[in-house]
Amino acid sequence: MDTTGSNGSDPAATDASGTEAKRGVLQRLYTGTGAFDIVGKRKYWYVVLGLLMLVSALFVGVKGFNLSIEFEGGTNISMPAQGASGEISTEEAEDSFQQALGSEPSSVQLVGSGDSQTLQINTEKLSQADLVKVKSALFQDLQPLGTDGQPSADAISDSAVSGTWGSEITQQALIALAVFLVLVTAFLAFYFERWMAVGALVALLHDVLVTAGIYSMTGFQVSPSTVIGLLTILGFSLYDTVVVFDKVKENTTGLLSTTRRTYPEAANLAVNQSLMRSINTSVIALLPVLGLLVVGAGLLGVGVLRDLALVQGVGMLAGVLSSLLLATPLLVDLKMRESKYRVHADKVAQRRRNRGSDGTATVNGTTTDDQSDSESEVSTTGKTRPARAGTNGTGGAKLAGAGAAGSGGAQPSGKAGRRSAGRKRR
Repeated sequence: MDTTGSNGSDPAATDASGTEAKRGVLQRLYTGTGAFDIVGKRKYWYVVLGLLMLVSALFVGVKGFNLSIEFEGGTNISMPAQGASGEISTEEAEDSFQQALGSEPSSVQLVGSGDSQTLQINTEKLSQADLVKVKSALFQDLQPLGTDGQPSADAISDSAVSGTWGSEITQQALIALAVFLVLVTAFLAFYFERWMAVGALVALLHDVLVTAGIYSMTGFQVSPSTVIGLLTILGFSLYDTVVVFDKVKENTTGLLSTTRRTYPEAANLAVNQSLMRSINTSVIALLPVLGLLVVGAGLLGVGVLRDLALVQGVGMLAGVLSSLLLATPLLVDLKMRESKYRVHADKVAQRRRNRGSDGTATVNGTTTDDQSDSESEVSTTGKTRPARAGTNGTGGAKLAGAGAAGSGGAQPSGKAGRRSAGRKRR
């Protein structure tokens, strides 16, 4: 028989001796029997994730972002990474720039690999005189090699970058984000319900704010690639949230017609059943992101790939946390504001108290012979199976009313009863 404890666990996988407690964490995680009380500890998750969001918001508001040259505009200086004395390091280029102008460049990075590797120096917009001064200092100090393999001043090039391009990308991204949120809200409210739409939007807000906060804390450069990557993680986070909500919907269908488990317990069971899937999906999704970081940014030195991979990696981790620890617990609190679910929870509690007063053993807050109030039992996988033959609505053996008073005990019905009656006549 399949019962569920007050924390959403499934005592069907346990017995009165505490079999569930003897199972390992990985085994309970894989079976999804509801052994992890995520919804029951939702206030703890609210505090942890709320503090994380608050700290992220403070960093964004106070420290701001390290914006790339595409947003602020400026001058880009490019030259080969090979000099007369060997490979030129970013520290050498930065020191030469600082000695020429007395200030540090915005960023210095190596791009590419092998003989085609170049040094990219980004700085605020320079006057023509300052630009000539910097290029002259770079050539004298570093001696970059030209196409003929000899030191050449012509190997150092410069270009002016306008900040309007980054602003246009940001504006278009904000428009896309607004359209995305409207469509998501409409879909969730139509396919699921309005409270699930609210929970999903709060989870998305958490993902965006935490990702932005981490970029502000660490000083990672925000480029147009970062903005584009931020939009992609919203889709991943929403997908993970919808998977959990779909399981919640499945577990709570027809819930009010039974006193089997409360809404928080059914939702907690859904989260447990989705845990392994969410972890597997996240690990698989992070593998190509790590590939972008290692190969694209580490070996090839492509800054665009690094910016894209960083925001996706951070956003995916934040999305998994919000889907499991924020969206569903928030949904439970919103649903429990409705009187019908509070009344139903009282009925479930009263039923369990009545069974406890009868002397029936309890496990995790429920009786060990807790049976279904419907004609089917819900398994830990969310599927239904027919109730076993010979059980009534309360799970007890069917008893024949006839003969119960006369004999002082209940007579079995069916074939067993007829055989017993035949023996008495003989």
